[in-house]
Amino acid sequence: MRAAVTSGFGGPERLEVRDDVAVPEPAAGEVLVEVGACCCNNSDIWLREGAYGREGDPQAQAGWLRDVEPPRFPLIQGADIVGRVVELGADVQAGWLDRRVLVDHTLHDAASEEPYGIAGIFGSERDGGFAEYATAPVKSLGVIEADELSDVQVAALGSASFVTAMRMLERARLAQDELVLIAGASGGVGTAAVQLAKLRGARVIALADPGKHDAVRACGADAVVASRADDLQHAVRAAADGRGVDVAVDVVGGPLFSTLVALLRPLGRYVTVGAVAGPVVELDLRTLYLKHLDLLGSTLGTVEDFRELVDLINQGKLTPVVAETYALEDIHAAQAAFTEKKAAGNFVIRVARDGRDGRDG
Repeated sequence: MRAAVTSGFGGPERLEVRDDVAVPEPAAGEVLVEVGACCCNNSDIWLREGAYGREGDPQAQAGWLRDVEPPRFPLIQGADIVGRVVELGADVQAGWLDRRVLVDHTLHDAASEEPYGIAGIFGSERDGGFAEYATAPVKSLGVIEADELSDVQVAALGSASFVTAMRMLERARLAQDELVLIAGASGGVGTAAVQLAKLRGARVIALADPGKHDAVRACGADAVVASRADDLQHAVRAAADGRGVDVAVDVVGGPLFSTLVALLRPLGRYVTVGAVAGPVVELDLRTLYLKHLDLLGSTLGTVEDFRELVDLINQGKLTPVVAETYALEDIHAAQAAFTEKKAAGNFVIRVARDGRDGRDG
């Protein structure tokens, strides 16, 4: 089968599209999925680069689990898998055959010592969806009944974006009528956070580059502020009617961190899931304790989060935001475009090459 294979830590040269990779066989309790599409995520790039660092050495090469063994290579990356079940492993009910599914990108195991029973992710601890076929445990599958959505669109609603955003908002206890500031609002997690915050009844101020404002507004943002405004604090406070915000959702990090913290009201909550602008930040502890702030970290999500996401997709309550679509053979260009972030939304790899998009079987 065709697959994009990552051979080890390093640059794009460690990623090779091959056509001689063996089709995997589903084990007991698993299925074989013919992949229609798979979304690009920052974790694909950071994991290939070994950019997660370690607690005692931020510059160390490491996978996302950091202080445990690095991922085994060679590896097929790609977390958000959408496709059809074409083969069943032992002990899998026949009704799963030919079902269109979205795969939960998080692996869960009750024996795991990680929060929420997290045991790994697709494209790291096991092969992912940058290939024509992928295996997945039945417990990781969500049946997609929204026939109006293509595989590319469902991939853009995948769990790496939406479950991640859902868990962030839950961690931050975002409530109805609260004011939330979302940094990096034009990306996959950002556009997901905007939509999910609106479903919670919150008011949303989004930070995004000027060319992406319309796309972010279409997701439901009440106000959009240029992320590189000369006086960002003043611009946000103007959009917030002169007040601070209850919650700051951050997928950016870097120098923006201190600005987001300064914009929080007393008893405000800051939650982060990313550090694309820099993982090491400065904090004035006086601001933290005098304003009674909560600083929260979040990553991945729960089984229940994924089930809620599948329900929202099937109910038509979420809007896919697709920035660009690429063929599997063009994955290098896709990751380069993803890194440049010149368009809003998700960058999706369309794996199927026979014209099938998930709506016509």
